[in-house]
Amino acid sequence: MSTDLPDYYFRIRENGALVFRVDTDNRQRRIEMDQLATVNVRNGEVKPQGDRQLSDDDIAAIQGWLDERVALLARRDIDDIHRAVDHLNLTTQWAQSKASDAQLEEVTDTLLLAMHDLRSTLVRKKADRMMKARGAGEE
Repeated sequence: MSTDLPDYYFRIRENGALVFRVDTDNRQRRIEMDQLATVNVRNGEVKPQGDRQLSDDDIAAIQGWLDERVALLARRDIDDIHRAVDHLNLTTQWAQSKASDAQLEEVTDTLLLAMHDLRSTLVRKKADRMMKARGAGEE
């Protein structure tokens, strides 16, 4: 294990993280973690633990982590969509070349409804963007 530990540790949770200050400057040279705050990634809210006052360094470290985490989650979201496109293509190939009648019967209605819902949403969102672009171009 490295002797140079970070000053802060972020324990990831579903909607954010718990923030700890890492301390090794004690008599036993043990790693101690003191909880400072809870961070919500969805709304950017930072709640100090108890009556604690966060220092400027604490706030800067938390904001830096929050910015990086939001960017990482955005990259993961778009990567998931690209994977979904790959899965749709693989599903098409499976349906055309490998699927039995029983397998197709099992999934056809569900797939058709999901694809209809996706198509409707994509068409509506595309039309909204086109209308917005057309409106911005007329100004």
